[in-house]
Amino acid sequence: MVVKALCSLPQQGGWRGAVFMLVLGAVAALALPPLCFSPILPLALGLFYKAVCAAPGRRQAALWGFLFGMGYHTAGLYWLTNAILTRVHEFWWVVPFAAPGVALLIAPLVMVPALFCRSVPPGWPRVAMFAGSWTLADMARVFYFSGFPWNPLGSALEVPGWLGDWLIQPASLIGVDGLTLLLVLASLAVWQGRRGLLAVVACAGLWCGWGAWRAGHEAVLPGHVNPAVVVVQGNVTEDEVLGRDDAVSQFRSYLELTAQGVRDAQRLVPGRLAVVVWPESAFPGLLEEEGWARQAIAAAASGAPVLLGSDRRAAGVDRWYNSLMALAPDGHIEAIYDKSRLVPFGEYDPWILPFHLLPAEVVPGPGLITWNLPQVGRVGPMVCYEIVFSGGVVAPGQRPDWLLTISNDAWYGNSAGPRQHLATGRLRAVEEGLPVVFVNNRGVSAIYDARGREVGRTEWGREQVLVRPLPGPEAKTFFALLGRWIPALMSLLFVGAALVGRWFYEKGRSV
Repeated sequence: MVVKALCSLPQQGGWRGAVFMLVLGAVAALALPPLCFSPILPLALGLFYKAVCAAPGRRQAALWGFLFGMGYHTAGLYWLTNAILTRVHEFWWVVPFAAPGVALLIAPLVMVPALFCRSVPPGWPRVAMFAGSWTLADMARVFYFSGFPWNPLGSALEVPGWLGDWLIQPASLIGVDGLTLLLVLASLAVWQGRRGLLAVVACAGLWCGWGAWRAGHEAVLPGHVNPAVVVVQGNVTEDEVLGRDDAVSQFRSYLELTAQGVRDAQRLVPGRLAVVVWPESAFPGLLEEEGWARQAIAAAASGAPVLLGSDRRAAGVDRWYNSLMALAPDGHIEAIYDKSRLVPFGEYDPWILPFHLLPAEVVPGPGLITWNLPQVGRVGPMVCYEIVFSGGVVAPGQRPDWLLTISNDAWYGNSAGPRQHLATGRLRAVEEGLPVVFVNNRGVSAIYDARGREVGRTEWGREQVLVRPLPGPEAKTFFALLGRWIPALMSLLFVGAALVGRWFYEKGRSV
């Protein structure tokens, strides 16, 4: 009775139906990290699907799709408002529009399954079309500006702890987009009668069984020994990062934490080479131009190499690279990686803005690389946002032994944002079969092994050092071999099956 009453709201149209679709989308966002309340998806997606099918016309169905997308993305990205609050004196008027503004750009993609599913007969063909077209539209977000594939529904399976370890193991085969496809399909299948429900239960049992088996076994490649990692989390607020009023004491704090971390590594992981990692924005200057600072860092590290973030000048006025640098034990810069995937609205002003939001723009680097450095080994460096791109974190033909991303999520406060960001690193580890080190300025920082199991983490908002021996890599996963072609082809297969179902349906009616 409750479901029937809820279904009647969008069928009525008007403002009640519109509000209901917005709320329904926001409810679906409860499935995203850090809550990961994925059981809400059969209800939210099921009601949305029923409303779309019952809509009197395509225009109404498209509107429901757009409003559901607005609710989902606004709730999932609410934390973007915190970034505006760091410069509220300049952009106070943007505060109410930060999350809804971004949602407005990507919500139209939810109109795709809302419209496409109505082109095939009801039942399994329509369910298959909805799931396949939802996934393809969601995957298209990599083409928005510099890409914005944040919060795919597949991340709802990243439940903390051992259960999440089991649930995300299929990402090694089909990636997070494949998880999205199967999660949407399962959420709708439970409404397709007793057989659909039993099929979902049976598949869930097999899924968890295989995931438990895979998560419980080691498969590290022989002969690969990664270094011990010293993660330094300085806990500097974004106001302090921007103001630089206390830059000297911040730098000293990082030096002291580094010295402490190296001592801990010598005690906790004797005989293992150590590498120190500082987060993005940790150094309050231009490290490339300040030799005295490099010498101070090298002295604090006591012979361990240091990987850290720093801005560096690019050609032109007010143009910069957001870089990750590798310091050798003697303090000279061994390697530089310039961030190549930039954050729209955060590091550059997209063309749609009629004004300049940023005082200075960041210049993109040439692309992903793999470093092969003494004591560090083969590492794939990334800065912040770049870790969110499924299938796009390893340089072609340059497979590393571990992945590193440094970030500064202090922009977003103690919210879901930093935790959603961290969750992407866990999935990349499973997809690529590589350990991931995720180092953040205020937290959360963490280390994952090649199957996404947590090796260690820091707490948000604490000055902290984390020392762990880094697990080795595994052989290339199926997803690492073929990448996003796998979920794309799976989704196209579902769409094709739905079209075949329509052909049989029309042929049966014509007989």
